Amino acid sequence: MIKALIKTRGPQPQMERQLQGLWPAVKGSLAKISKPCIRPNCAACARGEKHPAWIFTVSEKGTRRCLYVPEALVPTLRVALRNGRRIEELLCRTGPALIQAYRRQRDKPK
Repeated sequence: MIKALIKTRGPQPQMERQLQGLWPAVKGSLAKISKPCIRPNCAACARGEKHPAWIFTVSEKGTRRCLYVPEALVPTLRVALRNGRRIEELLCRTGPALIQAYRRQRDKPK
């Protein structure tokens, strides 16, 4: 019966339609931080002002990794994060939908 459900594709066609247009997609977080620069005579740092920067944080195999993000990439990364969250929501809904499709197939009069 499970093979029959896979052949009927269950909720897959609907999910494929929802996934279209969700690229680029990433999982992680984006944060704006302020840091002192490396220049020894920076006037802004001497006044206690720090320089803004963007950082992308992602977990890989249980280890957190942080990467600096160029200002020009921030809008694209925001879209990718939003798309990644949408994909994750779709995946969370797919399990129950697959079980419901299985039960409908199983309970169909023969």
